[in-house]
Amino acid sequence: MSAEIINLRQRRKQAARADARKTADANAAKHGRTKAERDLEQARAEKAERTLDAHRRENDDE
Repeated sequence: MSAEIINLRQRRKQAARADARKTADANAAKHGRTKAERDLEQARAEKAERTLDAHRRENDDE
């Protein structure tokens, strides 16, 4: 009938880490995007810029 001996400082730090992880996960779900999504958006933006530049009219004033 012996009780489990715990270190309160370690338990407090564990609880703080778990709470921070929960908050981080919530923020990632709300604001985060996967690397594939970021890469896809960047590729689409670059393609749109190339397409716009390809259709640009030349200026004969120079």
